[in-house]
Amino acid sequence: MLKPIRVKRLSDFVPEAIGPVAARQGFAGGEVLARWAAIVGPEIAAVAAPVKLQTPRGKSSDPDAAQNRSTLTLRVEGAFALEIQHRSREIIERVNAHLGWPYVGQVKIRQGSLASGSGRPPRRAAPPATEAERVAARAAAASVEDPELAEALARLGEAALAAARTPRRG
Repeated sequence: MLKPIRVKRLSDFVPEAIGPVAARQGFAGGEVLARWAAIVGPEIAAVAAPVKLQTPRGKSSDPDAAQNRSTLTLRVEGAFALEIQHRSREIIERVNAHLGWPYVGQVKIRQGSLASGSGRPPRRAAPPATEAERVAARAAAASVEDPELAEALARLGEAALAAARTPRRG
């Protein structure tokens, strides 16, 4: 008899997958980035995103001193910067509670669009798949027994084929 396979959600792999990129910005393991909405709540996550977590250079001998705590830099939609500034204590408390110790001591705000991420213009969506691309993607996913998974794979295939057909900007 076959043992059932434990299925993992894609979100379980996100912290590990973004870990190296996150580490370059001070987010060890990527946990804060991956779980941002759960940590600060959907209201704050909709208008603010973590960009960098910077540890202070010169530390004092007291490990609990406020100057030893890190600075969390957030990209905030312009119109919400003042609100996020007022809620920075709440954000610090939530992040520290998630981490399990008082690691963050202050929040810096950078105004910018969350949609574009790094300040670059947002990417254009790929055009819809052609009929031939839809047929090819559905045929490739037809051997998958789980109907929901087969449908998801077919949609992914359609998007991949349409994106491959579209010339890249650059």
